[in-house]
Amino acid sequence: MIGVCSLFPLLIDRLTRLIPIAVALGITFFVSDPAVAKENITYRLKWLINMSTVGDIVAVHRGCFEEQGLTVTLKSGGPERDAIRDLELGHADFGVASGDQVIQAISKGSPVVVIAQLFQKNPLQWVYFKNKIRIDGLTDLKNKTIGVTFGKNDEIIMRTLLVKSGLSDRQVRLYSVRLDYTPFYRGVADLWPVYINTQGVEIGHRLTASGASIAFLDPESYGVFFVANSVVTSKRLLEEHPERVQRFIKGLIKGWTTAVEGTDSDRIVEDVRQYDRDTSRDLLFAQLDQTRALVKPDESFSIGRINVPAWEQTETIMLANQQIDRPVNVGAHLRIEFVE
Repeated sequence: MIGVCSLFPLLIDRLTRLIPIAVALGITFFVSDPAVAKENITYRLKWLINMSTVGDIVAVHRGCFEEQGLTVTLKSGGPERDAIRDLELGHADFGVASGDQVIQAISKGSPVVVIAQLFQKNPLQWVYFKNKIRIDGLTDLKNKTIGVTFGKNDEIIMRTLLVKSGLSDRQVRLYSVRLDYTPFYRGVADLWPVYINTQGVEIGHRLTASGASIAFLDPESYGVFFVANSVVTSKRLLEEHPERVQRFIKGLIKGWTTAVEGTDSDRIVEDVRQYDRDTSRDLLFAQLDQTRALVKPDESFSIGRINVPAWEQTETIMLANQQIDRPVNVGAHLRIEFVE
């Protein structure tokens, strides 16, 4: 009786002869390997899928997550779609939230942890007409009408700037912002809050095309650092599946690195256009440039690294503005080991 082991070389020889024939006929061999089965991951973003999420989009479209054995579904965010809430309910595995959202959640007992920081600069700035007002320093805000969204982080940031300037609420007028930019265009408000990489590009293009001269007030130029988009997950997922968190971050950072440092801007813009058809290609290219500057302001910044001092200042600002009623020690919730 012929042993199984003695048949093995014969089988290998036969297969070796058949493979060239199969290739010529266009037949593909598939090997089933349970070890490479993909894990399904839900990733809830902070807002709509647009240029601010370019690295997330690229990570999905270029297979960065697939390389890590993950199938990631991007879910757009919004006012009624809170990433941290989805983590708590088990509706998402990972999410994107701003520093204030994270700190408020921690103050309420949420077991959320931060595993990466996407924006090293906060995109929130104030646009103004240079031919109407001049801003050389914070004291130039005196007697100006300043747009803010009451109860949101732009109000907190502006009040922090006013404290730094030595100006009181009575020396400026805070004007309630809505989605309509008409009060700014008509001069009812002197300064208007925008996200520099999206709204700032759109408004800037429209106004400069009409001959207007505009500028932007950047809070970070005056030492106010307030953390924006960061990646979060639950403490439970981190403790039970640290290797999954590591693989997710590895894929995510590869996507963002490709989006920020890649030379194929045309392809990157086309990836974003699959989600944002309302913005022209020219504006998307401009938005890409601005977004890259937020993610990696200069070569000293590692993409995704967590800026601990900025988080601590964000907590201090929120405490001073009574957004939280006690310190939360946010540093204990920052997991800096995932991004070097």
